[in-house]
Amino acid sequence: MVTFLPRRPGRLADVPSFDRAIGGAESNVACTLARTGHTARWISRVGADGFGDHLLAAIADCGVDVSHVRRDPRRPTGIYFRTAGDRATDAHEVAYYRAGSAASAMSAATVDRAAAGSGRVLHLSGITAALSADCLGLMRALTSRRPGRPLVSFDVNHRPGLWRDPADARVLLDLARGADLVFVGEDEAADAWGLTGGPDAVRAALPEPATLVVKRGAAGAVAYDRHGGRHAEPAPRVDVVAAVGAGDAFAAGYLSAALRDLPVPARLRYGHLWAAAVLTVPGDLAEPPARGHADRLAALGDTAWGTLHLGPGWTNDSRVGERAVEEVRTP
Repeated sequence: MVTFLPRRPGRLADVPSFDRAIGGAESNVACTLARTGHTARWISRVGADGFGDHLLAAIADCGVDVSHVRRDPRRPTGIYFRTAGDRATDAHEVAYYRAGSAASAMSAATVDRAAAGSGRVLHLSGITAALSADCLGLMRALTSRRPGRPLVSFDVNHRPGLWRDPADARVLLDLARGADLVFVGEDEAADAWGLTGGPDAVRAALPEPATLVVKRGAAGAVAYDRHGGRHAEPAPRVDVVAAVGAGDAFAAGYLSAALRDLPVPARLRYGHLWAAAVLTVPGDLAEPPARGHADRLAALGDTAWGTLHLGPGWTNDSRVGERAVEEVRTP
């Protein structure tokens, strides 16, 4: 979607002007992975309009292959507006204009399944499932277990405003069961599925994926593997500018580390670092830290990692890790 970001805080009714940007769960992940040096392809559907032109150009400019994005001459590109406030507060507003959009017309019959299955990882989002019955059918087809498919990564991305009946979001649990790697927020699991017993309760309800990552916001994240292992990593302290897009960045950071075959604890740390990059900028996307910078931070000892405090501009500051170590050594 094309995203409109307010130029000042306030209600949507009171904000007079907005800046245009790009947004969308899957495209955010693709852009971040491409900026990190991985090969990424985005498969979607946009309108044959100016907003569609903008999306394709901006996403391609990140290094993403957009050759399998289809243009729809009859349906518009989706857009949305949001306030500057944190999504977790009552003052936060999001206005989606994507009913009848080009993306909502995606289906198992219109998506190139060979192209979707040609990478090492196929990353999907629960947002797509909420757009239309055809989109839900596509998601069911892509998460069905079959020989030869790539690793299927699924970010639950529960957005209550996209589901007419809150009970309909239960379908996200069925889709997650078909994936190999699942990302879900502890709060999402409670809202969508009524699971309130913490990460272990989510794993008990979702034993099928080989890997389950339960995100806990500022408290960190927990990953469960196919062998019964449980790995928890705290999140660094972050001066948050805007919370939108952090979940997508976390998934991209985790996937980047997984594609490099790093151990699970390191994958969680990369997720936290990539999320922190987005949390400290106003938009849905951020330039991730250079690989060497991220490698050094992810390799910090537990005590030094626990002292990290990341604010705006940290991705360009090579002294961040050094300051963390210095704080540890100071009585």
